[in-house]
Amino acid sequence: MKDIAKRFIQNPLLSPADLPASREGLQITCLLNPGVFQFEGKTWLIVRVAERPEQKENIISFPILTETGAIKIIEISTDDPELDASDARVINYKGVDYLTTLSHLRLLCSDDGHHFYEPENYPSLVGEGMLETFGVEDCRVTLLENKYYLTYTAVSDNGVGVGLRTTTDWKNFESHGMMLPPHNKDCAIFDEKINGLYYALHRPSSVDIGGNYIWITSSPDGLHWGNHHCIIKTRAGLWDSKRVGAGAAPIKTEKGWLSIYHGANAAHQYCLGAFLMDLEDPTKVIARTEEPIMVPTATYELTGFFGNVVFTNGHVVHPDGDTVTIYYGASDEFVCGAEFSIKDIYSLLKFS
Repeated sequence: MKDIAKRFIQNPLLSPADLPASREGLQITCLLNPGVFQFEGKTWLIVRVAERPEQKENIISFPILTETGAIKIIEISTDDPELDASDARVINYKGVDYLTTLSHLRLLCSDDGHHFYEPENYPSLVGEGMLETFGVEDCRVTLLENKYYLTYTAVSDNGVGVGLRTTTDWKNFESHGMMLPPHNKDCAIFDEKINGLYYALHRPSSVDIGGNYIWITSSPDGLHWGNHHCIIKTRAGLWDSKRVGAGAAPIKTEKGWLSIYHGANAAHQYCLGAFLMDLEDPTKVIARTEEPIMVPTATYELTGFFGNVVFTNGHVVHPDGDTVTIYYGASDEFVCGAEFSIKDIYSLLKFS
């Protein structure tokens, strides 16, 4: 399979040991899947920070948020017959699924796009209310009409949906609740209106009929969404045979709206690909890569909390109009960077 990514020699840019835990009694297990934006002349990441208590022998413990925002630690004996802990990310206990970690979103910034630090006086974003008791994850950021739109995965025992918050200064946030109800995630709002409408990619899914496909939706106001269309499906026998999901906001090019997306196969290998949507009607997909544009090959992409994964939901388009820097999660543990040429991505697109 092709791989046209130019990985940063500094990778991994961030590892769990690089940041302090949010509170005493927890430790950072993973840093992953950052949203990316430009603000005050710097490159910023809004990184998913996944934490859990230090694990004790013969005990599995994990944190959840209560509806009041307090953290509760649940402990289960590893020999409990009602425990299924076969997945590093999710456990099932007495028929109920729980995440093994609790995620919040933390802001980091950089003057050069390679070396990141945690600025003072900027808040972390944490789960709020009964629909986010298992945390908030994988934020995508869109700047539209001088307002930043944050779409993120909101997780609770009610299901997995898309939360929406907005800000203009990254210190004060307005919560708009659940933008798209369960089961849904991987939501990226376009950074420009098209014919007066807001557009967003998202990924509803079904365990019975249908699959993990990319859909598109539109809105008159950025808050109320409808007119949904399924535009990208999984492909049997290929690298994206099991699930697909959108990356960051699509990039406007002269050929169309270019979306870098992730796909996974039955072996849970996550790669990146691309597709192109019509400029005037993004419900129409006009091209798609058959082969991936990035494949897990580096050691930090192959081994980690959940190995064999590259996953992006944030990028920066350079002033030359061709170079795109993506920031991505590797092995569900590290934050890394890589560059792509839009022209090189074009060369892999198969037009319909």
